[in-house]
Amino acid sequence: MVDTEDVPSAPSTPATPGTPGAPLFGGFRSERSGNGRKSLLKSCKCFSVESWTLEEGNLSSITCSLPPPPISLARKVGAEFIGTLILIFAGTATGIVNQQTKGSETLIGLAASTGLAVMIVILSTGHISGAHLNPSVTIAFAALKHFPWKQVPVYIGAQVMASICAAFALKGIFHPFMSGGVTVPSGGYGQAFALEFIISFNLMFVVTAVATDTRAVGELAGIAVGATVMLNILIAGESTGASMNPVRTLGPAIAANNYKAIWIYLTAPILGALSGAGIYSIVKLPEENDADKPSTARSLRRCIIDA
Repeated sequence: MVDTEDVPSAPSTPATPGTPGAPLFGGFRSERSGNGRKSLLKSCKCFSVESWTLEEGNLSSITCSLPPPPISLARKVGAEFIGTLILIFAGTATGIVNQQTKGSETLIGLAASTGLAVMIVILSTGHISGAHLNPSVTIAFAALKHFPWKQVPVYIGAQVMASICAAFALKGIFHPFMSGGVTVPSGGYGQAFALEFIISFNLMFVVTAVATDTRAVGELAGIAVGATVMLNILIAGESTGASMNPVRTLGPAIAANNYKAIWIYLTAPILGALSGAGIYSIVKLPEENDADKPSTARSLRRCIIDA
């Protein structure tokens, strides 16, 4: 895990696309004993009593907390695979059912399905893997040094495999309606690229806020990110399918053998996510103690797990 010295503690969440933030369990100060090894007694915040008073015969509350055990990379990747599988299966299946039932789901139903999937995955796996669910999110966090580059290929590999598995499972279930889950532009390529860039910018701007800013309400990250996904689908769903995620397009495209304008969905979300994360990092308020510690010592509050 990253060094969490001088980082305020934050409760775990959800769960952002995520997807979806640094350790969900922050704020445990690393202290070492004289022989260079970590002291369990020093890391245990026992008897943190503000004042030992005996007013009216009552003592102040006593608390004890231990640092959480480290999460292995295998567990992180496993949670990322399952979370991405759930997201791609839900989002793609809704599109297929909408085609099969001749539009009964409607655009609002498509938006709600994907937004709810993002929310529940962040809430359920965000404390394990960070719930990125999206190569664009993983790359953007790594570019801003909120996620280790050495784990990026493993995370993206898990996301791609999950997308392919979900897509072929849906093909077996819903064939021949698989084309309903493929995201392709309905207008010009320029318009599609611009929309995918903008909605990916919106998504990553919100994810960066709830995942990296200690002033944001990190406990509501799942709701915030899920709502952003719903909004983006309402904006661009009819024009591009509102992918925002390279693997949301890649798996269904392979299963349906439909690669129309796939370059848009592999480039625009990544560029938009990098821009969204960078812009939020520029405009956010400075930390109170930024001047007293290096920026690399600050850990995220919610959606990213650092190694």
